[in-house]
Amino acid sequence: MVRWGAGLRGTVAVSVLGLLSGALVTLASGPAGANTAELVVDYRCTGGPGTIVQNGPVKLRTKVTVPTTLSVGEPLNIGWALDYKDASRFGSPDYFAPGGKVAVTGNIELSGVWTGTLKPMGSAEQSGQLEPGTILELPANLSDSAHTEEAGTVKVTPRKLFVDFTPPAGEVMVNDDDQRVKYQPAGPPTWTDENDQPANNNDYHYDIHRTLEKGAEASFEFTGTGIEYVAQRDFRAGKVLFFIDGKAATPAYVDASKNSNGTPSNDANKGGLTLWKFHGLKYGKHLVKIVNDEQGKWTQLDAFRVITKELAEPPTEHRATCTLVSAPVSVNVTISGGGTQSPDPSGTPTVPPTCVPPTSTPTGTPTGTPSATPTCNPTNTPTNTPPPTTPTPTCIITPTPTPSPSPSPTCRSTTTPTPTSTPSSSNTGQGNTSTSTPKPTLTVTATVTPTRATPTTPQVTVVPSGGAQTGEASDDGPSGMGLIGGGTAMVIGSVLGGVALKRRQAAHVRGRG
Repeated sequence: MVRWGAGLRGTVAVSVLGLLSGALVTLASGPAGANTAELVVDYRCTGGPGTIVQNGPVKLRTKVTVPTTLSVGEPLNIGWALDYKDASRFGSPDYFAPGGKVAVTGNIELSGVWTGTLKPMGSAEQSGQLEPGTILELPANLSDSAHTEEAGTVKVTPRKLFVDFTPPAGEVMVNDDDQRVKYQPAGPPTWTDENDQPANNNDYHYDIHRTLEKGAEASFEFTGTGIEYVAQRDFRAGKVLFFIDGKAATPAYVDASKNSNGTPSNDANKGGLTLWKFHGLKYGKHLVKIVNDEQGKWTQLDAFRVITKELAEPPTEHRATCTLVSAPVSVNVTISGGGTQSPDPSGTPTVPPTCVPPTSTPTGTPTGTPSATPTCNPTNTPTNTPPPTTPTPTCIITPTPTPSPSPSPTCRSTTTPTPTSTPSSSNTGQGNTSTSTPKPTLTVTATVTPTRATPTTPQVTVVPSGGAQTGEASDDGPSGMGLIGGGTAMVIGSVLGGVALKRRQAAHVRGRG
């Protein structure tokens, strides 16, 4: 019994493999995908000072993907891939914390049966700390779609691109010896750079700038929405004045020798403190300036802290505008009606038309031969019950058109009775009896008028996705259901044959015993 079971399992396994092979063939014989067109479009991006265009124009190469055939109700999906074309790159406009974002917005003009503008969008977050000129990563793809509500042809034309940079919300520390901080008068003896400060002073980067001269100043240009002044609180310090964009700030000064409540401080070299702040600026570039207001008293600078609040929209200060290098190119999208009936690839319409010819009342004995022109096959079965009164012939037209995108068969039927009389007489001794058997002459004319869509040649190469350009499955391939049925029959036949063979062998062994 063990040997019998193992053989049966082997037979079943082989049969199942045959069935799986049939399923794989069926999957491979699916319908072809819709046609798409790809436009390769090059752009030249420019921008003014403060934008992400740092060193001359930046060149981009893009590829726009557009479907060329749709049905009403299907979405018009636009894909737009982009990358740098050469060594030119977008750069960070300033110092920013990690998390900045580059957003690209395209413009697609739609014209034809309906007009409008699509705005494919994509964004890429910048993972690292940014400095002026740090190369910015681009989004790999942009996308947008439109809902199709009307049949016809729509022209799709790519237009300008806009590249925006949105800084992250956060803060950035700028040390006192950063090259962007300008000291006047510069250098000693007015300003001294006190390096290698003790760690317990808590100075940022363990250094500080200091002056004793009244009127000595330090200025710093920054990009953000706020600024904070970091320095030491020390009983030897004095009053420091503040200016934002050339005007006195609010508050206008701070006395670094006093506590926050205005009382004198006994602290010495207590560093890392935020002594003054100004928030609520409009995002953009600003200039802060500090001035020593007391001769012989310390004015110190440890660092500036730049604040950027979260922005609802990308700031226009950093925008780059990209224009097409060559003339505009377009793709025509053909949208067919989603509610019309069309024959399947075999040419068999879904609903065959029925023609009912007008009623005629023939007399006598008509004879006739119906004819149909050109491709409708009428079946005429007139019913005559002598004596005839009102024959009503009915024709059922079964068109067999050649497969085409959207044939619309139209059938016209005309009945033309042509009566002739052939009387027959018989003498029965009771008089003469004449019998007339009418046969109406029926002429049926059926006309099939296929409606074929006007071919549209796009201005670019059409790339079929998955099969022939028709977008339909091949009609001469094997049937998927037939293959599955054949595989199933193989399984059943193999199993039953194996069972019968093993049972006969077992019976033979028992007979010999």
